[in-house]
Amino acid sequence: MDLGVRWKLHGDGKSPAPGAVVRPDERLTWPRTVGLGAQHVVAMFGASFVAPVLMGLDPNLAIMMSGVATVIFLLATRGRVPSYLGCSLSFVGVAAVIRADGGSSATVTGAILVVGVVLFLVGLAVQKFGARIIHAAMPPIVTGAVVMLIGFNLAPVTATTYWPQDQWTALLVMLFTGLAVVCLRGFWSRVAIFLGLVFGYLISWIFDLALGKIHSADASGKVTDHWRLDLSGVSKADWIGLPAFHGPAFQWSAILVALPVVIALVAENAGHVKAVGEMTGDSLDDKLGTAISADGVASVLSTAVGGPPNTTYSENIGVMAATRVYSTAAYWAAACFALLFGVCPKFGAVVAAIPGGVLGGITVILYGMIGLLGAQIWLHGKVDLRNPLNLVPAAAGIIIGVGNVTMKFTDTFSLSGIALGTLVVITGYHALRAFAPAHLKTQQPLLDEGTSSYDKPAEGPADGSGTP
Repeated sequence: MDLGVRWKLHGDGKSPAPGAVVRPDERLTWPRTVGLGAQHVVAMFGASFVAPVLMGLDPNLAIMMSGVATVIFLLATRGRVPSYLGCSLSFVGVAAVIRADGGSSATVTGAILVVGVVLFLVGLAVQKFGARIIHAAMPPIVTGAVVMLIGFNLAPVTATTYWPQDQWTALLVMLFTGLAVVCLRGFWSRVAIFLGLVFGYLISWIFDLALGKIHSADASGKVTDHWRLDLSGVSKADWIGLPAFHGPAFQWSAILVALPVVIALVAENAGHVKAVGEMTGDSLDDKLGTAISADGVASVLSTAVGGPPNTTYSENIGVMAATRVYSTAAYWAAACFALLFGVCPKFGAVVAAIPGGVLGGITVILYGMIGLLGAQIWLHGKVDLRNPLNLVPAAAGIIIGVGNVTMKFTDTFSLSGIALGTLVVITGYHALRAFAPAHLKTQQPLLDEGTSSYDKPAEGPADGSGTP
């Protein structure tokens, strides 16, 4: 059985010739391949260790399980889809909502584990029936609205938890990160979040030296005099040791909050597979279902031991585009590096020491970017917001999601925020479509531009129904 773990040497193994690319089944010399693997790890660091911190999970375990997830993905796709799987930011809002309702880390990971199972089943369905089933259930107006409300639902977390801890550091980090994203080029722009964190560490350290302790809310919300950057845990941490594992716990209320993120994960995976296929020149349409299922399995395994969910990382697509090296051998090297970082508690202690003000500056941009990805899906799908069939369900769902509106059904069961907003968008769109006049049903290409070429009907109108 070909598992995609054999690579032939590309040329002399030193560098691609002008205009040439290193294909997934090729590699450069091993020292260069290992170096590229290290670069992929740096590229995913910015988001992949911020996400577990924001979710209240162990960053060491997150990095370790990202390596395991990447191995699972590479084996499942037989080495045809070069990708790194890092911690998904799509669940940050979900974790915040679950914890606000009294949920523990086990409740968070239990809810996300169920999402991983659903994602796996969606992948199996795509393998059997084709991506047409995705198009039918989630046209661009639905997908974009759900991604948007997931991102913007996070705004209160920044405003009430992180920013007040150190507003001036937050402001400086926000400005620096924004400049890094816009002004830097190539690889460095892809790791702008990471650079923002490093800058925040330095600014917090300088402010502590120059100004002393700050009088503000700490991570628990209690107003005290405390250091901005507290590295006492780093000196106490061991160099070698396993991260903290824990099992999942399942609560229906938490699961219902987390389930809508399946839509975002399907869109992420589909767009990723399409983008990689275009860059490598290989048609990867037949691997879409496999990629989605592999992501689901990796997330189930990670959350089963207390880690965060995983998804394909666009940051690493940027590295491949810059280097023109698509070798999966580099991703195997990156996975090995992640496993090594995972067994270094001192690394986790450094991550856990990120000052709240730094996270405030980072999350202002990061959460906004997540939300605006929904608008990008609308643009790619040519969604017409003048059409009330599109406008009404999206408008209602987004306001419900962002405003954290709650519907109480019984004393023990209610829906709010992300879960209720997603339900309104999906059911509202399809219900209105059933009663809408024919002239409102003329529909643009389905889902986002990255996947609109999958399983196009041979004949018939593009009416958004998903049937030829």
